[in-house]
Amino acid sequence: MGSGYFPCLPLTPSSNPKPQTRADLQILGLMWLAATLCDRLWFWLDHRIPAWDQSNHLTGALNHLNALQQMRWQNPAWWHSYWQLSHKYPPLTYTLTAPFQWLFGVGIDQATLLNSVLLAILLLTVYGLGRQVCDRQVGLWAAAICLLMPNLYYWRLDYLLDWTVMTCTVLAFTALTVWRSQTKPWQQWLWAIGFGIVWGLGLMAKQSVMFFLFVPLVWVGMARLWQRRWGQVAQLITSFLVSIPIWLPWYRTNLIYLFSTSHNANATPGIAEGDPPLNTLAAWTHYWRQLPESISWVLLIVPLVGLLIYGWRDLRRDLPTLKNLGWLLLYYGGAYLICSAIFNKDPRFIMPYLPILAVLLAYGLTRWRWQWVRWSTITVVTLVMLCKIYPIPNTAEFAQLLSPSWQHYPTRTPLVPVEEMVAEVVKTAPHLRSTVGVIPSGVNISHNTFNYFGNRANFQVYGRELGGSDEHVAQDGRSHTWLITQTPDDTVARPNQIALGESLVGNPDFQVIRQWPKGPEKTLTLYRRRTPPVQVLPWSGRELPFRLVDVGIPESAPPGVSLPVTYEWAGPWHTLQPGLVLLKWVNVNDPSQFWLHDHGVGFGTLQAGTADPEAAFRVKEATAMLPPRDLKSGTYRLEAAYLNRETGETKELEIPETTLALDPAAEPVSAPEPDYGSQLYQLAQGMAQGLPGLEPAFQLIGRINQYDAVQDYLQQAEAALTYRHEQEPKNLQHLYALGLTHALQEEAPETLAVMEKIRAIAPENPFHHAYVSFVNLYLWRPRAARVAIAPALKMEPENPEFQALDGAAALMGGNVFRAWRQLWPLL
Repeated sequence: MGSGYFPCLPLTPSSNPKPQTRADLQILGLMWLAATLCDRLWFWLDHRIPAWDQSNHLTGALNHLNALQQMRWQNPAWWHSYWQLSHKYPPLTYTLTAPFQWLFGVGIDQATLLNSVLLAILLLTVYGLGRQVCDRQVGLWAAAICLLMPNLYYWRLDYLLDWTVMTCTVLAFTALTVWRSQTKPWQQWLWAIGFGIVWGLGLMAKQSVMFFLFVPLVWVGMARLWQRRWGQVAQLITSFLVSIPIWLPWYRTNLIYLFSTSHNANATPGIAEGDPPLNTLAAWTHYWRQLPESISWVLLIVPLVGLLIYGWRDLRRDLPTLKNLGWLLLYYGGAYLICSAIFNKDPRFIMPYLPILAVLLAYGLTRWRWQWVRWSTITVVTLVMLCKIYPIPNTAEFAQLLSPSWQHYPTRTPLVPVEEMVAEVVKTAPHLRSTVGVIPSGVNISHNTFNYFGNRANFQVYGRELGGSDEHVAQDGRSHTWLITQTPDDTVARPNQIALGESLVGNPDFQVIRQWPKGPEKTLTLYRRRTPPVQVLPWSGRELPFRLVDVGIPESAPPGVSLPVTYEWAGPWHTLQPGLVLLKWVNVNDPSQFWLHDHGVGFGTLQAGTADPEAAFRVKEATAMLPPRDLKSGTYRLEAAYLNRETGETKELEIPETTLALDPAAEPVSAPEPDYGSQLYQLAQGMAQGLPGLEPAFQLIGRINQYDAVQDYLQQAEAALTYRHEQEPKNLQHLYALGLTHALQEEAPETLAVMEKIRAIAPENPFHHAYVSFVNLYLWRPRAARVAIAPALKMEPENPEFQALDGAAALMGGNVFRAWRQLWPLL
């Protein structure tokens, strides 16, 4: 394989490439313009509600737009928070969408303008690839075929990550192809650097780009090593090094989530959709059998016949082109095998190899000696495409015969009035951030759909999915203030979720806010809890500073059991909205006996920007608190302070005399769920017991994160616990909760600082050393991690968690033998 392995074949020895290139670009421009006008007409006609995945990605685009509008380039904390916006998917698509939504407004029509830009890049790239491996004629026909493949134009009319992934993958493969054909070192270095940049961008689009680039990279790398072309080996290594600064920040921030993401994105959907198991022939022939749907019979048969009749004779006389097409087949074959080896099958996943097939098909199409065959093929496929995306009368059977793919007609009227439902939530609770539990889970209504339209309403309403287990569904029924049901529910919602929705009918704890018809026989119902945990009411009295108006509690209660409590706060909006109340119930005879009930005013749900900052309001809270089981009996008095989260201002509050008697013999009183900060504080105390103590915390926190959609309870807890730690620097209970709060916000340096304080206060607990070791591993500090775990191993040498931490530290530090010795018995 020489350096001229993929020459750019000229049309004729005397041809001037510049006028030809200019003419080709004009043709490509006309192709792009026609396709874009066709797409824009479709979007103008379509008024459907975005489906499950589309709504999820549109929400991601909104979140990134909101962050970019508050950009602070030179602030590392801003960048860290930006990488945290999307744990599951890299943010390239969302970031590229931001300019379109900033200029033209939010919505799927505006977001999909990105697809038009990506289409232009794809057409130029495929043209360049076709010209590189064959000639300009193949490049132009390949670009045209890309416009007419059903699996490409279908998804071009949606907002998904796949178009970005496909464009970056094909662009990277084209750069790699051009690189390996260059003969001059400076050109090789230039294309190697370009490949590295596009490779990095591809990894920031989605991890799946490696499914398509892996085999070509291994092939070309092994070939260069075999041929001892050390300069080109160095160029490939440089490409990888160039890509690292592009993708490393996001992957490093979200590394811990990628393991669960791979399972949730592969096994879970595959099982739900009934995809064939990998030990069956159907799994390995799935995408082969789908080729007519992805490409159409016309684009499949006519080029293949041309290749068999004429192309084979041409290739025997043109070995360079034969080798070039073999390179394309290597890409396709490797990608096909890897995609087939993934349990979850979806036509979107194979999009990055379809443009490469387009080049191969274009070569077969151009082998026909009669021009009318080529033009007839393209004309028929164009008509089929129009019949597939527009409801042209009496054409469905004709189009389906030639292209057995999906129809994708525009929907003139939305089937679900999601925007009206969101508006009703805002109208009912205009000053609150609301989270709505969405029971139906279908194409037209789901938690993702509701969440997207709720975020469009100034990020004031969020939709969340109910849990799967009976325990979680029961907890959802106790914790959600808002719920949406569909009657009858024919979506993919679980039976226990549907049962919860049915139980709301006539439930005295909930009231119907409004109902909407969904089609002729279905009804969507919006429920709200009759006594919501937070109510915001206008204050009609004189102006006043922030104060506690009233506290409602039982006269006595047993320790270790939730007890109901209501607080009523009053003050100007600019003190209520960012306010944090530091509440401490202290034994009047023994100040060392107490419990905390710190939380944000309204539990952090007061929505900024929804009221005049100087206007006065009352905020009524109905919640529960949990006095620890080991507290002494006696009378406990409430002490209160105020902390402004924006300014850092703190002040003691003068409050009415409020006491509560703790008595083990007292009758428990029915209570709602405790607020999330109180639950977090109690759960954090399990840190002293290691993993057994933390497992209940992680299970419950997953549900709490559903109820508080923005996880503001963590920010409330961090501010309150930082204050408490300053008052009592050696209180382990406060430090446990503060450390867990930092960890859940992925604030690794802050978590490490707290864990080191815990270790210094109680070094006799081996788990304290393990926590320090684990956080050091997360920060890629293997030497510090190994030093930290050593005392724990000395105390409990047989503990498998400690052995795993020591082995991981050794592996990351390059000590393979110690890592093997520690980790092998655990496998």
